Amino acid sequence: MLSEARKKANKKWDDKNKEKRKLYQYRSYAKKYVKELASEEDLLELRQMIDERLK
Repeated sequence: MLSEARKKANKKWDDKNKEKRKLYQYRSYAKKYVKELASEEDLLELRQMIDERLK
C-alpha cells in the first residue's frame, strides 16, 4: 500500500513527465506482447519491421 505522500509524489512525477511515462508504458506493452502473446508469425513480422527500422 502506498502512503498518501508517495501517491502525491508519483502523480507529480507523472504530470511532469507525460512523454516519458507514455514511452515506458509502450515499452512495457511491447515486452509483454513479445514474451506472452505474439505467435511465431507475429514475431517474424516484428523482426522484419525491426530490421527495416535499424537500416
